[in-house]
Amino acid sequence: MHWTIAAPFINQQNLVNEPWLTRNVPGDRHQFHIVPRSKPLGNWHNQKSSVTGFRSWLIYWQHGMEAMKASEGGVITLFPQLPAVIGMQQRMTGKKRIPVVAWLFNVGTCSSGIRQAIAQFSLKHIDHFVVHTRHEVDIYHHWLGIPKERFEFVPYHQPEIPITYEENTTHPFITALGSAHRDFSTFFQAVEKLNLPTVVASSQRALEGLTIPPNVKTPFGIERADCLRLAQEARISVVPLRPLPQVTAAGQVTIVEAMLMGRAIIATRCHGAEDYIQHGETGLLVEPKSVDDLMQAIEMLWNDPALRNRLGQAAKRYAEEHFSCDAAGAALGRILDKVADAAGM
Repeated sequence: MHWTIAAPFINQQNLVNEPWLTRNVPGDRHQFHIVPRSKPLGNWHNQKSSVTGFRSWLIYWQHGMEAMKASEGGVITLFPQLPAVIGMQQRMTGKKRIPVVAWLFNVGTCSSGIRQAIAQFSLKHIDHFVVHTRHEVDIYHHWLGIPKERFEFVPYHQPEIPITYEENTTHPFITALGSAHRDFSTFFQAVEKLNLPTVVASSQRALEGLTIPPNVKTPFGIERADCLRLAQEARISVVPLRPLPQVTAAGQVTIVEAMLMGRAIIATRCHGAEDYIQHGETGLLVEPKSVDDLMQAIEMLWNDPALRNRLGQAAKRYAEEHFSCDAAGAALGRILDKVADAAGM
């Protein structure tokens, strides 16, 4: 079956070097054509608002139309905006519906009122949703009123990350990367009491209103390569999260990358972490909003190089098996087979 792929992070400039998972789907039943986005996607961490603006929606709308026009079978989308606009376009035009698989469907926050109504209308006929935490299956099932069997958990994947830096043993430090739904308030209290050197690479929006401890550096606007360097040089990586009821999931990107790099990692025990870290085996999970629990975990890892090495190496092995492109490609192939069979294609 022929599939067009619409991914916001693939544009004309990086199209040749970004095959996504097309090379990792086993067999030859499915063929793929990537439809690039007209404009490069901006850095999410530098956005002033977490809500998609009107101009961005126009670009998504155009991208969705181009993907449908190029399709000779079905469409695979990434990010929740694209299945929403494609679903809306199909319902408005009344033309024959084409199968749509919505991969990386992470809404972030499930709003009520008019936004929920629009989401329910536009996404009603999407064939299959792929989410990256088990918790999201139930959340979106109830929020959208869509049968649970159309949602499926597949672990978030990442390509292999080259290890180009060693841990900085001369000037050791802790790092915390990312910005979505981070609990930096609890994290800052813990590292300030421990008085350990810390580097936080996040957005100004995520740190707004917080007092930065004197032992914490906060470089803003750094590139991905700089973030990977911080993660590799840090003694410990911490992903402090806020388990808010309306938040679907967060932190899994940072967690997966740290695990692939073999880093000792601490994360808050909540959705987005529990599906990826086995406590005491591939990392440590701490209770939400507990300064004492986080302090104990940091202090234990900071002073125990053997434990850091054991957790880091176990995390790397686990990530290479479960969070690789090959693992995700096998899951994608199975899902496409299911959707194609249901569509009689």
